[in-house]
Amino acid sequence: MAQESKRRIARLPKNPKPQEWLAKDLSLGYYASYKPFVMVDGEGVRCSLYVSGCKFACPGCYNAVAQNFHYGQPYTDAVQDKILDDLSHSYVQGLTLLGGEPFLNTQVCLKLCRAIRARFGHTKDIWSWTGYTWDELQQESDDKLKLLSMLDILVDGRFLEAEKDLTLQFRGSSNQRIIDVPASLKEDKVVIWSRLVK
Repeated sequence: MAQESKRRIARLPKNPKPQEWLAKDLSLGYYASYKPFVMVDGEGVRCSLYVSGCKFACPGCYNAVAQNFHYGQPYTDAVQDKILDDLSHSYVQGLTLLGGEPFLNTQVCLKLCRAIRARFGHTKDIWSWTGYTWDELQQESDDKLKLLSMLDILVDGRFLEAEKDLTLQFRGSSNQRIIDVPASLKEDKVVIWSRLVK
């Protein structure tokens, strides 16, 4: 029984204290992959940037290789220019940030988000996945809060194997939420995305 209990505990993601993990200490500025014109990483046709490095170590992570901060290649101006060019197509709805953990790679993600807002304003939306919950992010470092403020949609929370549900929209486990970021910041509480079906 004790052995079974230990195994269950070992199968949970890590839980950081507020500001325990900081991008400035962890990120190497790498990205794992870039996928243009995809339709699975949020609503509509999207350009998806997978950054490298995550410390949550969620058991069952679908992209475990990208947990390594050394994985992939350095994010460069040339990569960013390619993303911006791909986003310029009228049929592309926006950018998605995944990983790895975008909020542990704020140097990369903030640079890209700022460039998108400068070039497209709010005509392109920005989605991000994170292992942090909304409440955890409220206690986090300034760079994480700045990144949050630039998003339209946040899918929050660690992937939990025990709550895995492949029928859910844009998320892997039922604890995760699809959050309307501007509405949540305005109302100072979590506002769920209005187009949530399941």
